[in-house]
Amino acid sequence: MDETLPPDPVLRVVPAPRDINANGHIFGGWVLSQMDIAGGIIAHRVAEGPVATVAIDAMEFIHPILLHDIISLYAQVERRGRTSLAIRIEVYSTRDNGRTHVKVTEALFTFVAIDEQTKRPRPLPA
Repeated sequence: MDETLPPDPVLRVVPAPRDINANGHIFGGWVLSQMDIAGGIIAHRVAEGPVATVAIDAMEFIHPILLHDIISLYAQVERRGRTSLAIRIEVYSTRDNGRTHVKVTEALFTFVAIDEQTKRPRPLPA
């Protein structure tokens, strides 16, 4: 299944052998952590400062990630509140020496802007 990739990934990474589970696929927790990093990059830019992950909406693994796949993570702001951002993150695997692109998962992550002194939620900049 070859899918068209969105432009400009936020993060691109190659899983290591230590990231494999007993089935020969990449651990779901590893993928989730990469998604949190990608979403955090976007949230930090928009919030112009520290953010914290507060929620992850349903995440479904559509296809497994294999060793030697190149993982590209795409993120965009889907919703903006007073102190929070909902960021849609999609993950694609590139395999077969770049000939095949497969969407492997997606989820909606919610981040809250954090005040550096009080560590409490703060309003997002205009």
